[in-house]
Amino acid sequence: MEENTNQPINSDHEGHKESVKRDAKGLFESMKLFLSGLLDIRSDTDRDQTIEDVKKDIPFKGHTAWILIFSVFVASIGLNVSSTAVVIGAMLISPLMGPIVGVGLSIAINDIDTLKRSFVNLGVMVGLSVLTATLYFALSPLTELTPELESRTAPTILDVFVAISGGLALIVAKSKKGTMPNAIAGVAIATALMPPLCTVGYGIAELNAGYALGALYLFSINAIFIALSTFIVAKLLRFPMLRYANAAKRKLTARIASAVAIIMVIPAIWTFYNILNETNADRDYKGFLANEIEANESLYLRKEFYDFDNKSIKLYFDGEIADATVSDLQNELEKYEHISDFTLKISGNKARGIEQISKANDRYIVELNRLETENEALLDKVEDLKIRLALLETQLTEAQKVVPVDILPYNNIAKDAKIRFPDLSELGYGEVLQSNFLKVDTVKVIFPQWKFQVSDSLNTVRNKDLREWITAELKADTLLVR
Repeated sequence: MEENTNQPINSDHEGHKESVKRDAKGLFESMKLFLSGLLDIRSDTDRDQTIEDVKKDIPFKGHTAWILIFSVFVASIGLNVSSTAVVIGAMLISPLMGPIVGVGLSIAINDIDTLKRSFVNLGVMVGLSVLTATLYFALSPLTELTPELESRTAPTILDVFVAISGGLALIVAKSKKGTMPNAIAGVAIATALMPPLCTVGYGIAELNAGYALGALYLFSINAIFIALSTFIVAKLLRFPMLRYANAAKRKLTARIASAVAIIMVIPAIWTFYNILNETNADRDYKGFLANEIEANESLYLRKEFYDFDNKSIKLYFDGEIADATVSDLQNELEKYEHISDFTLKISGNKARGIEQISKANDRYIVELNRLETENEALLDKVEDLKIRLALLETQLTEAQKVVPVDILPYNNIAKDAKIRFPDLSELGYGEVLQSNFLKVDTVKVIFPQWKFQVSDSLNTVRNKDLREWITAELKADTLLVR
């Protein structure tokens, strides 16, 4: 009875497991179909039209040549004045991309004739670009190495990634049914083929082989990886191989294309490997300086020389460096993987350290003396201002002293004036402060008001008579009439 009871339970459990497996398989298949539809580009690829479009972009003559020349001038001006916007504009109109894509595609489809034309046109384009840029920088009065020029003198691992990604984006955009001009323009900006060639011209014009070779190396990396990306995508999308009626020619063509592909791939891999190592070493070296030297307040780094090619680091410090410190730095260097095998040379200079301290002390003393002199001069000015302020306060006090009117026989004088001068309607009196900007005096002033207006000459006479009479009455030295 027990066996009959357990059998249905086991059967239900097995059925549930099978159902879960089917659901999981269905979900996986659904995700697979979704991703396949999302990322698949084969169904929307026009292979024949793409080959035709690439071949149209390869020829270099007439309008294309002039466009290249003008784009070189624009890019050179942008690099010369360090204007990113101008450089971007030059890259948008540059026709350099055509032959490079032609190289990659012709190798993928075994088209030797197209490969030859691509190489010839690419060589002519590069030569004309370098010649134009050299002419510009030779005639330009601006010869300073700008940041835009300097950034094109040595490749980094990011340049390799940009070239690979840009090449993939370009051939995918070209292979889509219909045109994608925005994507193609964006690739032209990102891969930046024109600025390195202009920098080659700058290096030649300035007779600096390092700049010229470094920029040419950067251009070569971009060109190789763009062509390689084109080759890979063309193979993945199964572009039709060019068929030859002659079997011997077909075999020879296949061998030549394979050889060119190998020649293109091996340097690309080697370049990528070297640049990756150099980038990692540069990063470790900067980390070593920041963590082991700059963070140590007892170390004063004066000069440093980093040579990746010879795997050597030379550090020169101010002050004496103990042997224990040298040993510690060498041990710390081994913790940085990509520079652990570099030769580390450390030099200290005790005399130099004392000399620097002495010079700094001298500078501080000179500055202190200067501040003390300025302080004394300011103190003298303050004392002088205090004296002048006290004098002005005394003068102001004297000037503000008002003689009470009641001590003057003003009432009697006013009555007598009315009798002596019948035309007088009012008579004012006061003491006014008067200054000639050297001293301040107090002057007695009368203010007569007459009933009738007369001519100026008569008015002067009656004012004079009034002044003389009041002066005699007041026994004043000076009296003014207003």
